[in-house]
Amino acid sequence: MKKWRFALTERWLTYLAMAVMFSVACALLSQWQFSRNAQTEAKHNLVSANFHAAVVPLSKIVPTTKSYSAANVWRKVSVVGVYDPAKQLLVRDRTYGANPGFEVLTPLRLSDGRYFIIDRGWLPVGTTQDRPDVVPAPPKGIIHVTAWLQGNEAVLPGRVAPGGEISEVNLPTVGRTLAGSTYTAAYGLLRTESPAPPTRPVRTLAPVIDPGPYLSYAIQWILFALFSFTALGWALRQERRARDAEDPEEIARAAERERRASLRDPTDSQIEDDQLGVGQSSMGPADPRAVGAVIHDRDLRERLTARYGTAIVPRVKTQRARQSSPGSPDDANPDDANPGDADHDAADTLIDAG
Repeated sequence: MKKWRFALTERWLTYLAMAVMFSVACALLSQWQFSRNAQTEAKHNLVSANFHAAVVPLSKIVPTTKSYSAANVWRKVSVVGVYDPAKQLLVRDRTYGANPGFEVLTPLRLSDGRYFIIDRGWLPVGTTQDRPDVVPAPPKGIIHVTAWLQGNEAVLPGRVAPGGEISEVNLPTVGRTLAGSTYTAAYGLLRTESPAPPTRPVRTLAPVIDPGPYLSYAIQWILFALFSFTALGWALRQERRARDAEDPEEIARAAERERRASLRDPTDSQIEDDQLGVGQSSMGPADPRAVGAVIHDRDLRERLTARYGTAIVPRVKTQRARQSSPGSPDDANPDDANPGDADHDAADTLIDAG
């Protein structure tokens, strides 16, 4: 344990505190993502249950013009009335799949005089104008309608629309165009109408709830928290290895690690570095010829033994044979040799791991 006492210094305790705070933040963010995923899943379950539930009369779920519960979204309701095509409106910027277009809002006047707004479906943008080419007329007379219940949409600031169009299904805005009380908290997406007209807008697609990336994000935050402690442990281990670099046991362990590393196949980047003579050879520490490592003669054996252990016994050979001819200045008068020749000779001396 004495070798690990440095971990109790102020510097490493500060690192530990930072890792703990980072992990706590990651845990909170992970819980937040888990809660968002749970909310999305609950919404999906609610919509799925409502979408497949039996049809109920509108008055049973929405008894007044201002009553509506978000828990009833996509419930199937039945209502009877007469369409008022003169007050029909188009909702701009609605897509069907990836295609832009409009949705058709038609007021349905009930027997008590109140209006319930029916979204009768989607129409594409016209071929020559920014409106549908044709808006199919609603059926006349008393109509039996079933629809999926939807909540009122808020007005988005800055959005405008020409006459006969609106930017959102904002029911109070629609109600101001009608001479009567209007349901302002909910409207219906048309499912069926009887009698059916010969043509009608494209019916609304079934609801699709995107689960979102919340679950994967939550798992990622957990992994980030674990990584902080993994990184701290790795840094502690590297610090201890550096402090024990002269310890015979650590020297032996380092030699064993390098020996195992030399048995692994080199990566493409290591092979490229070997060919260019950059960095440590991927073929293992005992073969620096691949990277052109330069080793000076003085105390060569002692330094190699201290670094690699006694299991590695290198031989020294000269990579480049001298080409000087007999009688050259270097041979004739060694004292006159260039002082740089010693370094030149050392640069020619390489380890041969044999």
